[in-house]
Amino acid sequence: MVLVSMVVAQQHVDQMQHQHDSNSITLELIHRHAPQFTNNHPITQHQRLVDLLYHDIIRHGIMSHRRRAKEEDPLTASIKMPLASGRDFGIGQYITSFKVGTPSQKFWLIVDTGSDLTWIRCRYRCSRGDRSCTRKGRINRKRVFHAPLSSSFSPVPCFSEMCKVELMNLFSLTTCPTPITPCAYDYRYSDGSAAMGVFANETVSAGLTNGRKTRLHNVLIGCTDSFQGPTLQNVDGIMGLANTKYSFATNAAATFGGKFSYCLVDHLSHLNATNYIIFGTNRNQVKVSGNTRHTKLELDAIPSFYAVNVIGISVGNKMLEIPMQVWDASEGGGTIIDSGTSLTFLADPAYQAVMEALKVSVSKYQRVKLDGVPMEYCFNSEGFNGSLVPKLIIHFNDGARFEPHWNSYVIAAAAGVRCLGFLPARFPALSVIGNIMQQNYLWEFDLKGKRLVFAPSSCNSS
Repeated sequence: MVLVSMVVAQQHVDQMQHQHDSNSITLELIHRHAPQFTNNHPITQHQRLVDLLYHDIIRHGIMSHRRRAKEEDPLTASIKMPLASGRDFGIGQYITSFKVGTPSQKFWLIVDTGSDLTWIRCRYRCSRGDRSCTRKGRINRKRVFHAPLSSSFSPVPCFSEMCKVELMNLFSLTTCPTPITPCAYDYRYSDGSAAMGVFANETVSAGLTNGRKTRLHNVLIGCTDSFQGPTLQNVDGIMGLANTKYSFATNAAATFGGKFSYCLVDHLSHLNATNYIIFGTNRNQVKVSGNTRHTKLELDAIPSFYAVNVIGISVGNKMLEIPMQVWDASEGGGTIIDSGTSLTFLADPAYQAVMEALKVSVSKYQRVKLDGVPMEYCFNSEGFNGSLVPKLIIHFNDGARFEPHWNSYVIAAAAGVRCLGFLPARFPALSVIGNIMQQNYLWEFDLKGKRLVFAPSSCNSS
């Protein structure tokens, strides 16, 4: 039956019969084993079967090759970059390795869904004969990208429309002494820190989920030669993943299916415990350990951020009394998911309600005050049993629920000390689900479908 179903009838052009009418053309189909194709010498059933098998095997080989070629096409794969906790770098964010330039130079960048610009420590003005411009050179003991050593480094001219108009939201400067002067920026962060340098288009090299390599050309980066602020320690820059036109997330995801995802290992993990940030379809790169849920990404509600429509928080199966204005972006509230913020910020009314509900479960433990730690409630965790912590659930307006692990909101702060991992934000204010609350979950940001998909996971590399 299989052999018969795979027989391909052929057309005999010389015997085509045309029936002309206004709606159809009729072509006569004649089997290639018909007498007129075998010089009127009948072939045996065995000969016919051998011929069919021969052509079927050849045809199957061609189809299999075409399928493999399609599966191995880089455009059908996804970009895959290692992702680790910044603990060993002395920071509270997560980091990835980033290869930029031709030939490529490798750097460690903070992964930040709240930043528009991807930038690296960089030296732009230096000659090739300058010994300080070697590929392995450093500035103040920091790794630095040497732009003159990259053949793909292309500064954005300051007189261009891109500099004067499109990059204004990235703090481009208006100074333009000559037409070929690079477009400069003074990029400011909410904590008061600032990165200063020049914009350029560059080539980024990355691995794919199918084991191959790819290059993304004309990626906008910042060549930062000056940084002011406490944010960076031993890392080399920021990977901007905000919901904006020139962020790395928007550009990479657009090339690879309109999605990106990450799985955050425990924030206290060392550098050897990694997972991945993936641009494109996840394709089971991360094993999940529970139900996969999804909610709408409100990409237009709070510009550049990944907002979600929260309607409430419950603790121990009891919905807390929190005014709806807290969750309403149109009234100064709203909630975002942010990988660059460590702790979770809650607008005052939500913060007070959550803290009161959780304090009850840890009130029997001795309260502790840690210097330099802004969290309100910390306690001696000797003999502490995490299973007794009531379940905290964040509820979304479409019925989805995010159930963080208990150690994501009763967090280890020092040896033998835990704290309730929330900070207050003066209302009206934005509530932020920080990276510690997100840990040990897979998060997929579907930019095209405007959907946030999430599921619990150990985030162990597969």
